Amino acid sequence: MLFGLDGVEIGLIIVFLCLFGGILSGFPVAFAIGGAGIVSFAIIAGLDSAGLLIHQAIDTSSEAYNALVAGGARPESISIFRYPELPRSGMPVFPQGWETALDRNISFIVNRINERVLAGAAIETLLAVLMFVMMGITLERSKIANDLLTTMARVFGPLPGGLAVSVVVVGAFLAASTGIVGATVVTMGLLSLPTMLRNGYSPQIATGVIAASGTLGQIIPPSIVIVLLGTLAGDLYSVAQENRAQLAGCSDALTYLGEPAVVSVGTLFQAALLPGILLALLYALYAFGYALVNPSKAPAVQLADGGGEPITRAERFTWFAGVPVALIAGSMLLSSLGVVGSQGLRVDTFTDMGETASLRTNVSDECRASMIDLHGQAAWDDAVAEQKAIDEAGGVEQSVRLSPERIVELRAEKAANAAPIGTGVATIMVMLGLVLALARGVSPSASPAPLLVGALGIVLGLLADILLIPATMSSGATWLILAIPMGLALYGCAHGAVRLAGNELIRVVFPPLVLIVAVLGSILGGITNPTPAAALGAGGAIMLAAYRKLRDQDRSPRIILFSTLAIVLAILIGINFDLRINMEEVGFESWVAFIFAYGAYLYALFGLLFACWVLFTGGVLSPVVRETAKVTSMVFTILIGSQLLNLVVISFGGEHYIQQFLMSFDNEFKVFLIVMLVLFFLGFVLDFLEIIYIVIPIVGPVIYGGSFDPKWVTIMIAVNLQTSFLTPPFGFALFYLRGVAPRGVTTGHIYAGVFPFVLIQVVGLAILWFFPDIVTILPDLMR
Repeated sequence: MLFGLDGVEIGLIIVFLCLFGGILSGFPVAFAIGGAGIVSFAIIAGLDSAGLLIHQAIDTSSEAYNALVAGGARPESISIFRYPELPRSGMPVFPQGWETALDRNISFIVNRINERVLAGAAIETLLAVLMFVMMGITLERSKIANDLLTTMARVFGPLPGGLAVSVVVVGAFLAASTGIVGATVVTMGLLSLPTMLRNGYSPQIATGVIAASGTLGQIIPPSIVIVLLGTLAGDLYSVAQENRAQLAGCSDALTYLGEPAVVSVGTLFQAALLPGILLALLYALYAFGYALVNPSKAPAVQLADGGGEPITRAERFTWFAGVPVALIAGSMLLSSLGVVGSQGLRVDTFTDMGETASLRTNVSDECRASMIDLHGQAAWDDAVAEQKAIDEAGGVEQSVRLSPERIVELRAEKAANAAPIGTGVATIMVMLGLVLALARGVSPSASPAPLLVGALGIVLGLLADILLIPATMSSGATWLILAIPMGLALYGCAHGAVRLAGNELIRVVFPPLVLIVAVLGSILGGITNPTPAAALGAGGAIMLAAYRKLRDQDRSPRIILFSTLAIVLAILIGINFDLRINMEEVGFESWVAFIFAYGAYLYALFGLLFACWVLFTGGVLSPVVRETAKVTSMVFTILIGSQLLNLVVISFGGEHYIQQFLMSFDNEFKVFLIVMLVLFFLGFVLDFLEIIYIVIPIVGPVIYGGSFDPKWVTIMIAVNLQTSFLTPPFGFALFYLRGVAPRGVTTGHIYAGVFPFVLIQVVGLAILWFFPDIVTILPDLMR
């Protein structure tokens, strides 16, 4: 053996050195990865042909090996790590020659590119990367961060360490709306760093908080890391659990686990929300605590007031806290009492299919023993009892079509039990009420008459829903009855919106907040998957940037505003009316609703095209498209190059060797801890993209093949990868910040400043390790 090392071990070292050398060469990383795969394969093939790479494999023909198998050990679980005393035999790392391995690699890379890049099932999800990148770059070009930083600095500046806290808040806000680390760090470095240094902040805390806050976009949804990691995790978890089920003696993972072995990007977004907020809170708490301990290095700063009417404490509490809480709590109370609820009369035309047993019980003895070991004897006994009751009842009850008479009866029953106030009406009225309350709060000295008219409209709308609108009334008639109350309410809200626009905090925060709620709400609420939501975000970002551009040019943004209202109108019509005009019988109301909805859609499309024209003529759209193309091309090129490098590692047995090493540990936690430590230290020298596409496919079958929740595993990896942006010497956030930092800020200042935040990342990982419910609680609630 060369240097006393196994041939596979030397091959892995060669691959790592080629990859590391390619990255250090300054050649574009996207091409360096593929080049490292080609160069490393050539070196390994040459050494193997010279007889210098010998792999010491277990001699499967030996008596000791056969005795071990005869004793019940599974051949796939036998490795040199678990049974080092077994006889071994030397063999080349390419048993059939490097020519055969090369031929296989070429055929496999073509298949993998076709499956994972061009036409596979994951391509639709990967398209979300393009949309989210465009959304982030567009918002960054629209100067939204400038306004957010200025406004938040005025809000938090008077607190100890307030400027640092404001950077964390803006970083979290930009993470939820852009998710682009480089743009966030550079923008905050250009705007906040000089201000913080000028007001007496030490370079260490200033640079550290900017670099760390900029990386929140890697964990707070919509995160490109989670999109890329989620596409891999879904495949890895499904295949690993199928293998686990077969090893357990079961036919498939559904039988063994009792549930499908799937994990989606949308579910991972839900799982990542609370950990992202947790990290932001830890950053903010550290900045605040640092300021308390070192007040001279992070002083409170009173910045110039952004204008606005003076508000007393009582007025602020009444209109910003008391009335909004009363509206929301009152609607929730009425909902629990049955006053607010569903008024829908839609019923299923088929009966529900009978429930099956919680676990499949018609399995082999080996599978049964494995399932009892996994789920417990009590769960198995319950499943057996459930199946027995189903069999005694004649089997699972099948779904059958209901008779027209029965459908009429069910609709009459739902109408009789319908709530007096519909959920939709109540929700709209509460939102309008919140607008009126906030408008009164920002300008308490202005005339309350328009707001009172709006409040009267809200009250009349609720009374009309209770007294005049039964559940059986058509949507068209309902809209006609609510037209006058809604007109009054919208009149008051229009005046309220003008007053709210005069408040700097609301004017700056509200537009991107609406975009965040629209994108994340549609994903977290299960309304759509990440790709359409990303398209919605990209379109919304374009319109938001165009609105900002028109305001800067002193031009009217009415077309953008009316286009936004057209989208809202189309959504409301789609919720309340049946727009299926291809049915045999289509009512007059449906035709009218379809025409209005189609008109709203066309106007919204016109508004989007107008926004694109505004940005194009303003010199914004072209660089946005170019930057989006660059970033997306880099991601997909790295994906292709990493596939080549992975196939090289597989071809000489490197992947199998690493997996055998990890599976030699009997403790799942120990295995996952080793993987997390390896990822943490690889983050010092590799970017997150290389780690996702090179390392995760190798260790994934092991860490996703156990009993851990795949959501928890994936989010732990994502938080760990976030740390790679902060760890020197190759932390990208450090490079971004170094490029825009003033001359007085040295690289040593940046390294010293980011060190506590790396420790905070480790603390965050430890919290998620010991309290995994932080990750899993939201997806469980959203089921």
